Amino acid sequence: MSLASHLDELQRKHGDIEREIDDAMNHPSVDDLEIVNLKRRKLALKDAIEKLRGKPTTH
Repeated sequence: MSLASHLDELQRKHGDIEREIDDAMNHPSVDDLEIVNLKRRKLALKDAIEKLRGKPTTH
């Protein structure tokens, strides 16, 4: 897999998780822990994207 296609895939997954988070936050029946886990996955993807781009991550 080329670097560009890998970055595209990570960005797609990041967007998918962002939509999942939005959906989960709009449903009161969703557990807060599930939202936290989704946010952690999203952050991990962001970190991986930034690492591949050669940019330092800041939190």
